[in-house]
Amino acid sequence: MIEFTLPWSFSLLALPLLVRWLSPPHRESQDSLQVPYFQRLVLLSGETPRSGASVLRRRRLQAAFSILGWCLLVLAAARPEWVGEPISVEKSARDLMLALDLSGSMDARDFSNAQGEQLNRLSAAKEVLTDFAAQRDGDRLGLIVFGNAAYLQAPFTDDIPTWLTLLDESEVAMAGQSTALGDAIGLAISLFRGSETSNRVLVVLTDGNDTGSRVPPKDAATIAAANQVTIYTVAVGDPSTIGEEALDLETLEAIASLTGGTSFQALDTQALQAAYDEINRLEPAQYDSLSYRPRSSLYYVPVGMFAILCLIALPLFALQGWRSQKSVRV
Repeated sequence: MIEFTLPWSFSLLALPLLVRWLSPPHRESQDSLQVPYFQRLVLLSGETPRSGASVLRRRRLQAAFSILGWCLLVLAAARPEWVGEPISVEKSARDLMLALDLSGSMDARDFSNAQGEQLNRLSAAKEVLTDFAAQRDGDRLGLIVFGNAAYLQAPFTDDIPTWLTLLDESEVAMAGQSTALGDAIGLAISLFRGSETSNRVLVVLTDGNDTGSRVPPKDAATIAAANQVTIYTVAVGDPSTIGEEALDLETLEAIASLTGGTSFQALDTQALQAAYDEINRLEPAQYDSLSYRPRSSLYYVPVGMFAILCLIALPLFALQGWRSQKSVRV
């Protein structure tokens, strides 16, 4: 389908008629013969005396070429475009950040895989997160790792294979031995502020309590709620552990409650898998459908036709003028 970007340009079609109406025609002077019996000649010939100039008239072919050329120029000025069929593009409607605890306690081997092999907590979390990421088609995933401090391991991306590679490269204690849970939430909030979507989800996996964050976890959760960030917390490991590595289930539940999320506790691989399956159910993949129609400019078509018209008309009129002069001389 053809559309015109500047349809008002078609009003210029009347411009030549307006010029002809408002401006007098061009007159060309000609030689005349003065005779003493002029009035007698007028009576005998029956002609009406006129001014000593003549108005040049175009030939019909010249008029046709002029009208066609002007129409082509106005058509080009209207900027014709070819509009294609609508094309729909689906865009992710959610940014999902996963925060992974890499403190020293994540090296505890109290998990096992389907083959019965003993795994440390981080390896078990990687297996479950790999399956989780495979089901998040349409979401943009990010990855934060935290220990003594929180670090961005992978920015928001829909390139899941690259995200999985960065997850696999995460190792125990690479961010330090402690658990800066509040700082991890704070870093996620700052990243979400640069996000274009309002559907923001943070999933935190940890096996300890907060040990020295600059922002207490509950305060960070309050700020997250104000920024429309929903937090799901997943606690792994033995809840009976005491000391610095003890699970702070109360704080994790409060973080989830303050942001409208849910808190999960996973004592084994099956429970860990069930926790992420439930998060998948609570936060199904969402898409924003964008539709657009491709446009291709066609203004060059009438411009090209005008150029061809000029290439035909100019030699043709020059030839006609040469023949007219030759016939007059003969």
